[in-house]
Amino acid sequence: MCTKPSIRHLLLALLLMVVSSSALAQVDISVSFGPPALPVYEQPLCPGDGYIWTPGYWAWDNDNGDYYWVPGTWVEAPEVGYLWTPGYWGWGDGAYLFHTGYWGPHVGFYGGISYGFGYFGDGYEGGRWDGGHFFYNRTVNNVNIVNIHNTYNTTIVHNTTIINRVSYNGGNGGIEARATSQQEAIAQERHIPPVQAQVQHVQTARSNPQLRASVNQGKPPIAATARPTQFSGQGVVAAHEAGAPYHPPANRPNAEARPATPDSRSVNPAHASELQPHQAPAPPNTGNAKLDQKYQQQQAKLIAKQNQEHQQLQQKQEAQHQQLAQKNASDARKQQVEQQHQQQTQQMEQRHTQQQQQLQQRQPQPHAEARPR
Repeated sequence: MCTKPSIRHLLLALLLMVVSSSALAQVDISVSFGPPALPVYEQPLCPGDGYIWTPGYWAWDNDNGDYYWVPGTWVEAPEVGYLWTPGYWGWGDGAYLFHTGYWGPHVGFYGGISYGFGYFGDGYEGGRWDGGHFFYNRTVNNVNIVNIHNTYNTTIVHNTTIINRVSYNGGNGGIEARATSQQEAIAQERHIPPVQAQVQHVQTARSNPQLRASVNQGKPPIAATARPTQFSGQGVVAAHEAGAPYHPPANRPNAEARPATPDSRSVNPAHASELQPHQAPAPPNTGNAKLDQKYQQQQAKLIAKQNQEHQQLQQKQEAQHQQLAQKNASDARKQQVEQQHQQQTQQMEQRHTQQQQQLQQRQPQPHAEARPR
């Protein structure tokens, strides 16, 4: 009878490992060659007040060893006063790494990439918040003034007449731009990761073979949508042309998953389901078998407890998602719960990191070898 709980916990731990292996963990995906140029496309009509334009970009699918296009789309801001900082590919450590976008009170550094529609490489000129309402600059946005009255017209003057459609920063042929001190300060502000609608939008794009660069040659048939995940019907815009000829390497290598670095702009985990299970480090070898065994048992106990907390929080968050779906909750309520989930997840991981550090401080040290006199 005593073995049943242990077996159950083991099975649950194995299940968690399987689920987490395919989830969005805190890793940087690095690719040895850069993404295609940004395609040429028109912006679909803004669907309503409070929607912010999020430009399209090339993402990487490691299963297919290929870039795929994530269409630009209009997304409701998660909070009044928040703007979108687009993600971007940047060269570092001998590969191209993707820095995920985020929501915040100011637009930060996005690699100097000129995505268009207000995102011309530095800041955002497509609109502004005023009195709790978002005002759209009609010079760069496709807005119907019959339905949306918060508009203005400001002509954007660029320093160059050459339209650069390069989609990555640094490396061979990349944009040469660096974050300013102000943009570095913005990176430290409170941020909100991509909302659930954006996550589903990316997943929908990834599952569409026509959006792979090897298939569309840099000219995606779905370049932009009026709303996230709506890839057919009214509001879908096809690319006019590729931004440049696409010539990937003949032997395209798969991407490499790297642990996130402290200066990485990868999105923080928003749910417990996105966390990798804790793994035991290499066992100590101090020469004292009893001390080594005792410390190893303490490690195993802590890791089992932390992985159990992962699972409990994941179950709680999934139950709340189901309740919201059953009650047909508003987008505002869903976004509020998403923020709570992100805070819960990050606070738990911070606590786990502190626990692991405290245990490491008690790790037995090897005895110095006795030296002959």
